[in-house]
Amino acid sequence: MKQSTLVVLALVALVGSGVGAAFVTGVGPFASDDDELDGEFPTQTATPSSGGDSSGSGDGGDSSGGDSDGSSSDETSTPPFTFVIENIEECGQTCRDVTSTVTNQQDDSATGVTVYSRIYVGNSTAEDDVVWQGKEAIGGLESGESYTATRRVELSFTEAFAVQQADGWITIQTTIQSDEQTLTYTERRDVV
Repeated sequence: MKQSTLVVLALVALVGSGVGAAFVTGVGPFASDDDELDGEFPTQTATPSSGGDSSGSGDGGDSSGGDSDGSSSDETSTPPFTFVIENIEECGQTCRDVTSTVTNQQDDSATGVTVYSRIYVGNSTAEDDVVWQGKEAIGGLESGESYTATRRVELSFTEAFAVQQADGWITIQTTIQSDEQTLTYTERRDVV
């Protein structure tokens, strides 16, 4: 009787340590579904801010790079692209379906348009703090044309815990790259 209890306890300890190791390393059911990006994550040299921090659940956030009345002057000009988060829907405890729209605001069509997005823990953009990344190849966008897509953002339990440890703050960096130019937006959100 004592021997069978000892075997069961050893088996429970072994399984528990395996689950703990999977949680810490982010493998198995605790793994994230990051999109692999080919090559480096592109950014422009000077990164325009989206107008400060956002708070709340993040629903309906706008990261269009600033307000514009449609006119341009020497001091301010309309950015070539806008990027807007249209909707965020919960698809699980550590999962969100994010719908976003990119619009070509240039007078000419844009070719070779690709949107790269990264989510970092806290207020950092350090490579070690990336918890999710994705890439959407759009192709061409005529002047005034918009492209809307929904992407699933799933974090492992380890990554979600890291966000919680950063008081719920994340930094989202979105780069819109075309054959003509590259534009990067950075936004910080409180998601807890």
